[in-house]
Amino acid sequence: MTEKEGAGKKGKMKKAVALRYDKDKEAAPRVIGKGMGELAERIIALAREHNIPIREDADLVEILARLNLNAQIPPETYLLVAEILAFIYRANEKYKDPVRPGP
Repeated sequence: MTEKEGAGKKGKMKKAVALRYDKDKEAAPRVIGKGMGELAERIIALAREHNIPIREDADLVEILARLNLNAQIPPETYLLVAEILAFIYRANEKYKDPVRPGP
């Protein structure tokens, strides 16, 4: 997830938060990385390098960026994060099972 926010004359500062979720091991997704500026750019670059879907949501990244690393996301964000996870699952399915040619 990324966000661009105003930073006066310095331009816009990008923010990024990385989540991990293993439904078999965890009750809720956890924040495994977060940063602003160059660190945010690196988080986004790593996600792209590893074909990890990226979703922009300025409001959600503001909430998640306040959490400590390895903290589970708060219950009030479950619906928003569930929408992002559904997006990721759909993207993963398309990646794993490309359209097959007809017989």
